[in-house]
Amino acid sequence: MTFPGHTRLKVWLVLVVVFVLGSITGAALTGLYRSRSGSEKSDNKNPQARFEKMQRELNLSEDQTKAVSGILDEARNEYRALRSELRPRFEEPRLKARAKIRALLTPEQQQKFDALVAQQDAQREGEQKKR
Repeated sequence: MTFPGHTRLKVWLVLVVVFVLGSITGAALTGLYRSRSGSEKSDNKNPQARFEKMQRELNLSEDQTKAVSGILDEARNEYRALRSELRPRFEEPRLKARAKIRALLTPEQQQKFDALVAQQDAQREGEQKKR
């Protein structure tokens, strides 16, 4: 014979256990996902790490390493030149869009918008200097 209070207690305990196990599983899967996607992202932002991984996995000889390094340096320089050439073409539509947005805003909003734009521009310049 069970008492109604014991049944409720058991139900609550089961719910708490299920919730805790679900939280642990979710945290573990999130950690696994982040660790895998994080390593890919870090490789994409670090050309040296990407090159070392290629060198290691392909077991490149010294001559191959020098040749591949030269090819990648040449491609990197071509990307820089292309980026410099195209940058002004991207600036015009960006400035037009900003002017249109700014025209819709109140003076107070315009000040905040200008600050946001300045922050975005500083971030963009920092990223371009890294390249």
